[in-house]
Amino acid sequence: MRVWASIPMAVRALRSNKLRTGLTALGVIIGVAAVVTMMAIGAGAQARVAEQIRSLGANLIIVLSGSITSGGVRLGSGSQLTITEDDARAIQREVSSVQVAAPTMRGGAQVIFGDTNWSTALQGVTPEFFQAREWDVASGRLLTPEDVDEAAKVVVVGQTVVEHLFAGSDPLGQTIRVKNVPLTVVGTLARKGQSTQGDDQDDTLVIPLSTAKQKVLGVSQANARAVNSILIKVGDTGRMKEAQSQIHDLLRQRHHLQPNADDDFAMRNLSEVLASQEAASHVLSLLLAAVAAVSLVVGGIGIMNIMFVSVTERARGRSACGVPSGRTAATFSASSSWKRWSCPWREG
Repeated sequence: MRVWASIPMAVRALRSNKLRTGLTALGVIIGVAAVVTMMAIGAGAQARVAEQIRSLGANLIIVLSGSITSGGVRLGSGSQLTITEDDARAIQREVSSVQVAAPTMRGGAQVIFGDTNWSTALQGVTPEFFQAREWDVASGRLLTPEDVDEAAKVVVVGQTVVEHLFAGSDPLGQTIRVKNVPLTVVGTLARKGQSTQGDDQDDTLVIPLSTAKQKVLGVSQANARAVNSILIKVGDTGRMKEAQSQIHDLLRQRHHLQPNADDDFAMRNLSEVLASQEAASHVLSLLLAAVAAVSLVVGGIGIMNIMFVSVTERARGRSACGVPSGRTAATFSASSSWKRWSCPWREG
């Protein structure tokens, strides 16, 4: 009964003090909005990291050709092709935790279609590449083992190349030219977006590894099996470090390196890089949550002060109007004498 009697009085108090009511509501709105906004920003940052992990391919290790020393001068990483297709096959065969190992050749190319041209990245790969990168086809088909065996003049194009080269037309079945080599488009890749370094992963052409070596990028006859890199997909996240150590030992053994000799290859564990980024985004989320909590506390203090002033005014008004001792304003207002009673605090 007391609750129902208090509701009309509360409504009248809100109407008679519009500024106070508005400030109280503003404090609640700002506090809640700050918490929701900051947490949403943190969640968005973590989602971005997760998206980058998916775009690069989960549990990925990259082996790169290493540096060499010539005339006492140490040349940069990749200055000589020191890893081969046979290394990739040995890794997939002898390291139990490895699902696939995909050898790749990479270069740049000016691709021409009709009177349009576009400069893009070119990758020579085997079918294992798409499994390692977890890259699906948007239309058409991916490369097959037969394409690699026959050095077929076929190509799968990324979405950025489709947009700039074909201008809305269907690329499937079209013939493009790369370094005067005609290539037939057999498929388009699903969109990947940017990498962790900000590179456009969709700005690429993917052709069979044998086609890249023999007809487009070229490779010396003495080093016909060499590749730029090997993409390795590990089945279990918990075995990434174990797999990396086993791959390292296997390659040193295959390359006949002495115990005191430097590696002639380099290894990159993308999971460690992405884990660092995820940890950074988590710290950012905590900082944003702390800022939101401060905003909420400040808003709460403002509301508390306004309510304290309101209660103080009501207590002072009750005393001035002679509310009987031991009776609350609500019970007194519900009594039969309410209609004959008028006090300033009743309105505020």
